[in-house]
Amino acid sequence: MKQVNRQLLLIGVIAGITATLLVLGANAQPSFSSILYAASALPVLIVGLGWGNVASITAIGTAAVLGALAISPLFALAMAIFTLLPAGWLSHLANLARPASEIGGPDDLVAWYPLSDILLHLCGLVTLAVIFLGVMIGYGPDLTGQMVDMLIASVNERDPTLAADPASIEQVKRTMVLLLPIVQGGIWVLMLFAAYYIAMRVVNSSGRALRPREDFPSSLRMNRNAVYIFLAGIVACFLGGVPALIGATICGTFGAGFLLAGFGVLHLRTRGKDWRLPALVLAYISAPMILPAFIILVLGLADTRRTVALTPARKAKTDQSES
Repeated sequence: MKQVNRQLLLIGVIAGITATLLVLGANAQPSFSSILYAASALPVLIVGLGWGNVASITAIGTAAVLGALAISPLFALAMAIFTLLPAGWLSHLANLARPASEIGGPDDLVAWYPLSDILLHLCGLVTLAVIFLGVMIGYGPDLTGQMVDMLIASVNERDPTLAADPASIEQVKRTMVLLLPIVQGGIWVLMLFAAYYIAMRVVNSSGRALRPREDFPSSLRMNRNAVYIFLAGIVACFLGGVPALIGATICGTFGAGFLLAGFGVLHLRTRGKDWRLPALVLAYISAPMILPAFIILVLGLADTRRTVALTPARKAKTDQSES
């Protein structure tokens, strides 16, 4: 038993060192910073999904300590809130299971924590992380106004004929103050979920996965309660001030969740169709544009469900139980 514990701790330490190196690499390579920051969640997710909570907690602790020593305690805190803790929590949720009989299922099956609820938690965690970042940097109209002024000054230096009138500049400032948290929150949800998906595929391929592989197109949906949170975020955007900033963040994070669910619906509905591949390629290519993304988001909003993955009890290898 002690040897097993030492092995878990060693695996967690190695994963924590890897996560720290990825974050430090992100600081050294600004061009790929977002990708490397999101990739730093992969080591924590892999050890959490494959070896459980002990290895995951060890990885988070190791990365936080190394980040504090290498840069600063505030840097370590930001790293933990944005990537390490969400990754550890997602792997914990993914490994939760209970007898299917407790939810009205057969006695010989095990029910795993629904993917829809995992996605809901991810949206909530990223919302809190973006709000924390905003508080930490003093985000607001003044900060975005300075950013817009710097951008316009740079454009004017290159081509004075492109100078915008004051009314247009003011409109851009009002738009940017809400647009930035929407974009930041949405992109971070998409990237962390991509890290979760890759980690799940890795541990399944290695045979170490505690959670069995599930059909993502049929199970990737948002929880019904997420609709009300998303609508509350939209309403808050019209209130102005801090509530509007929080609402914009919610719109970005939960909107990204419904976008992912929409892609799940699209994958499921095109299954077995001859035109499936070109349709999916077109959907992914056009997703960065507003109208196609809105259509896919509506697909996710129209199909909310809580699908529970069931496996034979003898194959369940989880060391945790859903409370």
